[in-house]
Formats: sequence, C-alpha cells, structure tokens
Amino acid sequence: MTAVLLVTGATGTVGQHVVAALADRDVAVRSGVRDPETASTELADAGDVVKFDFAKPETWGDALADVDGVFLMRPPAVSEADVNSFVDAADRVGVNHVVYLSTLGAEKNVIIPHHRIEKHIMGTDITYTLLRASFFMQNLLEVHRADIVEHDELFVPAGSGKTSFIDARDISEAAAVVLIEPDHANRAYDLTGPEALDYGAVATTFSEVLGRSITYPNPSLLAFSRRMYQRGTPLGFIALLCGIYTTARLGLAARVTEDSYLLLGRSPRTVRAFIEDHADAFRGDSRPDRTLP
Repeated sequence: MTAVLLVTGATGTVGQHVVAALADRDVAVRSGVRDPETASTELADAGDVVKFDFAKPETWGDALADVDGVFLMRPPAVSEADVNSFVDAADRVGVNHVVYLSTLGAEKNVIIPHHRIEKHIMGTDITYTLLRASFFMQNLLEVHRADIVEHDELFVPAGSGKTSFIDARDISEAAAVVLIEPDHANRAYDLTGPEALDYGAVATTFSEVLGRSITYPNPSLLAFSRRMYQRGTPLGFIALLCGIYTTARLGLAARVTEDSYLLLGRSPRTVRAFIEDHADAFRGDSRPDRTLP
C-alpha cells in the first residue's frame, strides 16, 4: 500500500521543496496549507492539497486522515502549544512517523520552543526523526535581499562569528530520505552546510559572484533592529532575527557536521552555489518568490 505523507507548511521555505522532493517517490503526498485555492498555483507537484492551520484544530481531521508520516515544521508565528496539540492529535489517530524540522543545538537550548517541542514529540508513541538545521541560506534572499540590492551591503549583526549555512533544498531532500527510508527511527541529525563562514566572507563571495562590491558593515543589534523596523518588519520577527545573529556573534553557529552528507549521499550546497543560483534576484533583476514563514 502506498504511504500517505502529510507536509505541513507546504508552501513555505522548506515545505515547498519537501513536496518537490517527494513528488517523484512512490508515496502519496498531501500538502497542508492555509489556502488550498492558491497552493495549486504555487506548488507544481502539490499532490492532494488540504486546508490545514495549526491554530484551527477543525482542519486537522481531514489533513491527518489515513496519514502514515508527517513532515512537521513550526512557523515562527505559531505557538508551541498548538504544535504540541497537533502532535497529540497525530498520535491519537495512529500516525506512524513524524519528521520534525528543528534547529541546530535545540537539544541543549532549553529556552527555545524547538527544545520543548522535541521533548513533547519524544514523549508520544510516534516514531520520530529530528532534523536540527543550521541557518538557512534562503534567509539571505528572503530577508536580506533589499540591503544587498539597494545598499550593496550584508546588514546583519553577527559580529565576526561564523555560521554553517545550509540550503533549504538540502534540508528538504534529507527530509524526503528520512520520511521514506526505514533506518532513521528515533534519531536526530544535525544538518549543516559543508563549511562555516563569517559574514565578511559571505559578503566577499557575493562580490565575486555579482561582480560588484558587497560590504559587511557589522551593525549593532540596535542599528539592525532600527533598519528592519523602518522597513515594516514585525517586532517579533526582529527579535527572532536578533536572537539568531547573537548566536552567531557568540560563536555558537559554526559547527559543521557530516549528517547532511550522510543523508544526501553527496556534499551539501555551498554558499557560493546558492548565490550563483539566485544571482539574478541579488542583482535586482527579479524578486524572490516567497518570504520566510
């Protein structure tokens, strides 16, 4: 019998690529989205599209009907209580496997929601796989593109700290592997790119690929927050970004692991490859398709 796999956040930064990675596998993909009417135009291989909203339990029943496995992610605006309640619902209806997109270091960082959601999942009867991912390269495009295009600078408050950037496409391919293959039950993987770079080095790579000088001014948290606020960014998201970049500033985001290679069977994409793939958008010739969920 063909396995039915539910992808939550199916139109998001990672979810859209999980759907694509599963499309050519021998599984039935179910894309959980808040607005099914628009999803079919956003996702080329959406499979069975169902209305799904973490904050609306009345949408969970149809989304979970006859589901064998779930790709689970938590959008920043969604409470951990809603995610945990959904996990409990999945457990009650007999979902076999949950693959949860967490964050690097979540097992030790007790103050972040990912830590508590991981613990909650592990406390159920569901088989789980935890994907603890480093900083998405896509954030350079979806969050910081305006500074690169309009100001020729990478304006983030990360100090001289290094980050092991990973491409969301690689995370998604890894998610497809662990959803389908049988050898990943009750395991956790730390997903990083192949190298750790400071933002000065990232700016240099931008310069080399784009053919113009991109600088890294290394702003303070206050200066960064002020610019993002003036751009209309919600305060909660600014606070989230400041937390992420403080982690990098403190040298806590530089760990590089072999887990991505283990799951993908190849080296994960480099920052240079990512910038080359999206060079037109960074030059201002086109706009990114999505924003960070």
